[in-house]
Amino acid sequence: MVDFEVTAGTLKVNASKWVISPFIEDSEATMGLIVDILRKVRNVNRIIISNTRDIEYDSAQVKVLTEISDAINKIVNEDRLLGPEKFYPELKELFPNIFKDLTFIVLEVLRKDPITAYLRLKVIEHMLKKISSERKGSSIILKNVVERMIEIIEKIEIVRRPLDLNIKLRMGDRKIYRLILRPTIRPKFMLTRYYSYLPKDSQVIDSYYVGSTKVEIVKVPGKIRYLYFVTPKEFLLDEEKNILLNEARAQITGYKPTEKEMASEEVMRETFYTMSFNTLKTIAEAKGIKIDTNELKDLASILVRYTTGYGILEILLADDKIQDIYINSPIGETVIFINHSDYEECETNLIPTIEEAEGWATRFRLYSGRPLDETNPVLDTEITVPGGRGRVAAITRTLSPEGLGYAIRRHREKPWTFPLFIKVKAINSLYAGLMSFIIDGARTILVAGGRGSGKTSLLSSMILEIMRKFRIIVLEDTLEIPVSQIRALGYNIERLKSRSVITRVEAEMPAEEALRTALRLGDSCLFVGEVRSVEAKVLFEAMRVGALSNVVAGTIHAETAYGVYDRVVHDLGVEPTSFKAIDIINISTMLKSPDGLHRFRRVFEVVEVRKHWKEDPMEEEGFVPLMVYSAKEDTLKPTEVLLEGESEVLNNIAKRVREWHGSWDLVWENIILRSNIKQTIVDYATKLNRPEILEADFVVTCNEMFHLISNECYREVGSYDSRIIYDRWIYWFKKFLKEKLRLENL
Repeated sequence: MVDFEVTAGTLKVNASKWVISPFIEDSEATMGLIVDILRKVRNVNRIIISNTRDIEYDSAQVKVLTEISDAINKIVNEDRLLGPEKFYPELKELFPNIFKDLTFIVLEVLRKDPITAYLRLKVIEHMLKKISSERKGSSIILKNVVERMIEIIEKIEIVRRPLDLNIKLRMGDRKIYRLILRPTIRPKFMLTRYYSYLPKDSQVIDSYYVGSTKVEIVKVPGKIRYLYFVTPKEFLLDEEKNILLNEARAQITGYKPTEKEMASEEVMRETFYTMSFNTLKTIAEAKGIKIDTNELKDLASILVRYTTGYGILEILLADDKIQDIYINSPIGETVIFINHSDYEECETNLIPTIEEAEGWATRFRLYSGRPLDETNPVLDTEITVPGGRGRVAAITRTLSPEGLGYAIRRHREKPWTFPLFIKVKAINSLYAGLMSFIIDGARTILVAGGRGSGKTSLLSSMILEIMRKFRIIVLEDTLEIPVSQIRALGYNIERLKSRSVITRVEAEMPAEEALRTALRLGDSCLFVGEVRSVEAKVLFEAMRVGALSNVVAGTIHAETAYGVYDRVVHDLGVEPTSFKAIDIINISTMLKSPDGLHRFRRVFEVVEVRKHWKEDPMEEEGFVPLMVYSAKEDTLKPTEVLLEGESEVLNNIAKRVREWHGSWDLVWENIILRSNIKQTIVDYATKLNRPEILEADFVVTCNEMFHLISNECYREVGSYDSRIIYDRWIYWFKKFLKEKLRLENL
């Protein structure tokens, strides 16, 4: 007796005590049981077979199975092809074996294996045609019964599709079923469903591992989008380990963490990890399951991920190549989409459930202290998990008619650096040298660009160009700049969080008040995550009156220098004269290939803002490009203004340094020196195949050593001789690499 129930169109079958495979496509016994149920029950649009995992077949696959049950009903009950009307007693006496065969094929084989049933009918058809002229009644059976049965079965999709594609059919071969019936699978201890098979005729074009998780990039015929096919360790567990996890999860879900544990996500994870490990060990011993300590640790980590963690999101956020994660409403009906650094937008083999999405929403509300409900249908917050972090934008009713939806912008676990940007061609070494010089000159900078153009990443890399002797204050409404990682490098850095202009939580401090507070926190470099509201007035006024004597930088949404002016003055209400406080506008953009299939990030323009204009900086030539992107060469090129030393910003920096005052050649030499150092870092990382040389800890050390060597050179020879500085720096750099990377020869 099969234990099943039908609720709201979903057929749930309890397979916990089955000894046969619960997969319809793999087991003829399972297919037969499901088809039998579908003959009795109508209006089923989803099937879930539940044992240690939930195996789910969607409406399209249920339709395929329903066609089999309908075909049996049509043959037996509607057309009565085995009844006395078609197969009358005289024929039974003449062809007793054929009647038995046909009855067996329809009532037994067809429900378990439609293709074998079809092939066996074709054999009988062929035999009857051969003897039709010899044996009386054979043509009647052929025409009235067998051919009609074949006609009905050929209309079933599971038979029709391979026939249309001229695929050779074999009795007992279930490969066709695995191509058509592709269930999603969900282990009981997790809520995400997943596809376990690659699509038919697909081609794996790339594969790599993220920890123990296998990732395959798959080209599916007829689709522009690639498939990001992920197989984490928990998808490959055997039945014993699934049982262990299911029982352990049931035991620990009732645990209520203390207030102290709730206050820290790290403490919460440690508590649940210890509890999971001990619970799993106890259950394994009680059941006599042999499992070593390392396997228990792996299972405990999996259990933490799907209890106190963010589940499958943690797997995706751990992949450095993922830039965005999109979970669209209505959740549960579509797969998760991602934006991949190498393969653009991809669809995944993962389908979250609404229960899981609601769990995430609760976690985000608790973590951020911000609401997400029909009155406040938007939530901006951040997510930090082992191996990754990101910015979360969540929506729900009333803004989203179909309920919850998420967009997660993944941030790099380690901060971006200028050498990393050079490596991916977003900038070149001359840009890096120029901006390093400008940042040391304590200028004001706005990084502008559209969404996803890399503004925040570029801003973060600029922080690493500041010497660690300076204090830094970062102001954001949603935490995106990797302050914790920068602090770990030894920086004196303070973060302030202001009220989001979207969610407007009254308990949080408005951005303009937070900025005024930042100005009272002492002489510091100031970085504003995004200039987008009334705080702009305070920021520009402070820059104008010289309240900040160090570098000030921020990001803003705009595509051109005039677009920045238009947004700041007309949208944010800053006085045009206050706008002159900006020295440099950096334009970042997302470029597309001619076929529209590929995108790449580039710094498009570096513009200085001059101070002579009165009303319109565009008409009065207040915007002067220093570097402009060349599409032909795919790199930034210096303008004549920069090459001829006519930049007011650079000359103003030079005026404050006695050795550079009135000497453009020395200024340009220093910019080129910085550029050469950045390029050398990239060259050695490439030559040695050691990408870690491009990371923040290496780069910050290299930057500060450049300053120390420059100071040493000045004390010894009385000038900043670029050749001497570079020679000493490269000598130190090689020695540093040998010690740090344990290299014998360089």
